[in-house]
Amino acid sequence: MFGRLRKEINAVFERDPAAKSLLEVILNYPGLHAILIHRFAHALYRRRWYVLARFISQVSRFLTGIEIHPGAKIGEGLFIDHGAGVVIGETAEIGNNVTIYQGVTLGGTGKEKGKRHPTIGNNVVISAGAKILGSFEVGDNSKIGAGSVVLKSVPANSTVVGVPGKVVVRDGQRVGDARSEIDLRHDQLPDPVAEMFSVMQERINALEARVKELENKRG
Repeated sequence: MFGRLRKEINAVFERDPAAKSLLEVILNYPGLHAILIHRFAHALYRRRWYVLARFISQVSRFLTGIEIHPGAKIGEGLFIDHGAGVVIGETAEIGNNVTIYQGVTLGGTGKEKGKRHPTIGNNVVISAGAKILGSFEVGDNSKIGAGSVVLKSVPANSTVVGVPGKVVVRDGQRVGDARSEIDLRHDQLPDPVAEMFSVMQERINALEARVKELENKRG
């Protein structure tokens, strides 16, 4: 228990430059509080004490602004930054060293039974306001851009942006190992719309050059 607590606290220091002291982290980080309370609620849920587990999760939601269903499975080293509005569904599974920013939803898409929430791999960064909806996997070392809505599987080492979310980078660069080199630069994501306009402009320039060439030949 204490070993896991140490890892949760270390995750805060590793990924939040604003963290100044151990006491500050313990007292003032709602993401850490939500995770620790969830560990207890999840243990009760596994013992089929569903009502008590849900009650504890609702108390946690009231205190932290973060809603984690007690049935969700969470690995080690999860860091929820700020955390306001984060929702994690019952059958969601989160790997190790995952970073989640405010407003993120790991949700379902309907009333189906069984596995209906996403499975998040290791070292994944999910940026502010992103929605990952459905029962599929987000591969290791992937980044989900702010405000994206992801509705299908994401391969490992990928970057996803847009609504609906699309993979715009895959294996373009090494993201880092599972222990110390998590890529948190979610502000440096490709802009597929700007790239498309750039391609269109290049095509227009080529066509204009070709038209001028034909006109000169006729002249």
